[in-house]
Amino acid sequence: MFKKSRRIGIIFVVILLVFFSLSYLLIQQFDGSNHQNQQLLNNVVYAQEDSAIPPKSNVRKPILKSDPEPESWHTSEWGANDRRGAVNRLTQQKALQAASLIKTGKVYQLGRIYESGIPVFGTRHYSLRIPQMSGPLGDNKTTWFEEIFSGEIGQIGTQFDGLGHIGIGDHFYNGLNQNDFATAEGLTELGVENVGPIFTRGVLIDIAGYKGVDMLGDNYEITRADLEGALKKQDTEITPGDVVIIHTGWGSLWMVDNDRYSATEPGIGLDAGQYLVEQKIVMLCSDNWGIEVVPNPDDSLAFPVHQLFIVKHGIYNLENIITEELAADKVYEFAFSFAPLRLKGATGSPGNPIVIR
Repeated sequence: MFKKSRRIGIIFVVILLVFFSLSYLLIQQFDGSNHQNQQLLNNVVYAQEDSAIPPKSNVRKPILKSDPEPESWHTSEWGANDRRGAVNRLTQQKALQAASLIKTGKVYQLGRIYESGIPVFGTRHYSLRIPQMSGPLGDNKTTWFEEIFSGEIGQIGTQFDGLGHIGIGDHFYNGLNQNDFATAEGLTELGVENVGPIFTRGVLIDIAGYKGVDMLGDNYEITRADLEGALKKQDTEITPGDVVIIHTGWGSLWMVDNDRYSATEPGIGLDAGQYLVEQKIVMLCSDNWGIEVVPNPDDSLAFPVHQLFIVKHGIYNLENIITEELAADKVYEFAFSFAPLRLKGATGSPGNPIVIR
């Protein structure tokens, strides 16, 4: 009887051990699965193709091919903690230089009107609605209207590209990995609120005028020689800290032939982009929707000048601006002013840049 009871007790202990072992394994597997699922949920909005962590170096080269392993574009020349890029070149001296260029007081608006039907890239959209009038309030019967806006506020119409807008794979300006700063509520690094106001010397490069045409042809690549030739013809030079504006004539298609405007565009190529990098500019502006030639002559590349400017050198883009009046008046040197909206965590900003001569 005693032996039988001992045998039953041993079997009971074994069963308990097996039960607790299986329970532990199931809990571990459940926790691991939850952790993986949470990681997937955290990354689903921002998942991109993996790329190797770029090696550190101070040498910055132009993008020549697909750049599968991001080359040496960090640490930034302004340090590993910099989040402002080329606007670090804006000094009090540059502001005073710009102010000294104001001779006649004539003001040029370069911003497009934001309205229904404007050309937009991809699935971006613009919508503005006015709800029913509110009020009246008080014996004086105050009434008012408000608007409801829907759209990609930093990336439609006249649009300013911030440093969080473009990357090379998972990596952005100063080598930051998007997995570390991109959230659904906004960018925790490289948001457009870091930029600040831009007031500096501006230079117009009239490439259409240099070529003797009203508008450059579809997907015409502006070369380094074009930039240098136009500047020489205009007797104009670029100095560090300048904002450069390029007139291609492409803006004449805006709200006239949106399909053609959006399908392709003339713009600078990589060699011309590298030339502007060497001039240490702060920002490039143009009367097209993407600054650079589209499609790129090398069909294996997509928007490589954006990567060269924004990711590698912290140089900003301002797209879809009005340049016709500046070109017609031959205004090649002027005071330039633009202040991005302080949208915390945003990739870009709308706005209305102005030129004063």
